[in-house]
Amino acid sequence: MAQIAIERLAVGPMQNFVYLLVPQAKDRLVVVDPAWEPDVILARAQALGRPLTDVILTHHHPDHRNGVEAMLAAYPVRIHVQKSELPWLKEHGWRGDLVLHEPGDRVELGLGEALTLIHTPGHTPGSQCIECTGRLLTGDTLFIDGCGRCDLPGGDPVKMFHSLFTTLGALPGDTVILPGHDYAPTPEATLAEQRTSNPYLQFRTAADFIGLRMRPRT
Repeated sequence: MAQIAIERLAVGPMQNFVYLLVPQAKDRLVVVDPAWEPDVILARAQALGRPLTDVILTHHHPDHRNGVEAMLAAYPVRIHVQKSELPWLKEHGWRGDLVLHEPGDRVELGLGEALTLIHTPGHTPGSQCIECTGRLLTGDTLFIDGCGRCDLPGGDPVKMFHSLFTTLGALPGDTVILPGHDYAPTPEATLAEQRTSNPYLQFRTAADFIGLRMRPRT
């Protein structure tokens, strides 16, 4: 079976990556973290000739979801979020459109294809990565040669350590990392490569990790 196709769009002032996931079922199209330039996202969806059916948020921060209203205005999308993010999303009036997920839930895309949602708290309580046939969309959990901040409301460096080293540590090295921001010379890398080059993946203890991640920002 062919892989779900993934298209990457670079948008906005914070160097975000928005991803379009294109399954074999021609009546489905998924956008991950729609933000900043909704017209660009919708134009690409239209060019693909498919209705936009699903939005998946890796976490609740505005720079990853400030295009959701435009998606809702254009299509009757389902908005998939990890249930721990709900307290930060109540004000947006999306309740009828929200699908709240437990760790390990699957988003079925028809014709036997599905995405797996991996709960990776640390950047926010409900941060999640999206496993898509050997590729992992990591939002702000894991960057190329970096990882997400843990000093914002809801952040937790101990949980981030366990997300990186226990949860993602169990994944195969050939998993391709697709991060939520363009913060490195390359937009993607394998997990094995990151285990060698990423400074945040070099620690054996949470205390050592926290010492680097929570150092004073300059």
